[in-house]
Amino acid sequence: MRLRLGTAAVAAATACLPFLLAPPSDAGAAPTPSWDERVLDPGQSFRGLDAVDGDTAWVAGESVDGGDPSVWRTTDGGATWGEVGPTGVTGLLFRDVEARSASTASVLAIGPGDTSRIYRTTDGGQSWAETFRNGNPDAFYNCMDFYPGGRRGLAVSDAVGDAFRIIATDDFGRSWHELPTDGMPDSTGEFNFSASGDCLVIRGQQAYFGSGGAQARVFHSADRGLTWTAADSGIAAGDGGGVFGLAFKTPFRGVAVGGDFLEPGNGEDAVATTRHGRTWVGGGDLTTLGEDAAYVSGRPHTLVAVGEYGGVGASHLSTDGGRTWTAFGAGFHTVDCTPDGSCWAAGSAGRVARLVR
Repeated sequence: MRLRLGTAAVAAATACLPFLLAPPSDAGAAPTPSWDERVLDPGQSFRGLDAVDGDTAWVAGESVDGGDPSVWRTTDGGATWGEVGPTGVTGLLFRDVEARSASTASVLAIGPGDTSRIYRTTDGGQSWAETFRNGNPDAFYNCMDFYPGGRRGLAVSDAVGDAFRIIATDDFGRSWHELPTDGMPDSTGEFNFSASGDCLVIRGQQAYFGSGGAQARVFHSADRGLTWTAADSGIAAGDGGGVFGLAFKTPFRGVAVGGDFLEPGNGEDAVATTRHGRTWVGGGDLTTLGEDAAYVSGRPHTLVAVGEYGGVGASHLSTDGGRTWTAFGAGFHTVDCTPDGSCWAAGSAGRVARLVR
């Protein structure tokens, strides 16, 4: 039987401190980070995470035994968490959550056909509305994100035929509609990985998503998802290989992480970087695959990357924009850092964590 902690808050064993890097004058003196970790529900695997600020974060997961997926929220910096997800969703797989505040969030369930759905709450999870149910049996939605302000948002499906499919919202996620595919490059045989909820990300007015399968590319749109260009990421493609997660410091400067789920312990050529969003070059190697990455606020060249699969995983820190990486601590599926410098992670066995020093 799956252990459930229900909607009761889970008390933290210790207080969390935000991860603070050494000042620039202390060359080489950046402290070794670590995770303050706790388990919310060992029967859940968390791949969706959105940290609003140092106080508020949301995570979304799926049951490891086919039961109910869950959504959890903290509003006190991780000291306590409550389960706030929708009901009547047994068997769905929540892989992405995008939050605007402590009260408003959307969660994406992935899967073929009508198992791809989006739910939205505006009252902190007390009630939810289903705002999208996929009607195309060949589509499989993986990730979503919103433009600044939250009115416009996009979600991406694996390629159907020769083109990825994109749905959009123009009313803060209350409704969604499919965009035409005539602006999508031929993407036959490509698909997304719903590894971390960050296979599609939006920074400013620029949208990006990653692919795997026949090719491992990064797709870019500068017109709110209507037309796209594609560039080779340099990360190896394959049945289990490609781009798993993206992060951008500015609308054009970013990092892609990935690898191959068939070789989770191989982090070679699992990172690519871009300075202008058009072409990508290889970054430093990881010790394992990378499912997600995030820039640490206040340090333009500092990133955290995480990944775990099949009992293999690690977290990694880069202080030079992704050129080199140092492994530390346990692996997670997803990571997010907020403007106040707080970094959060979530992963298998119902684990959530906050970065400390």
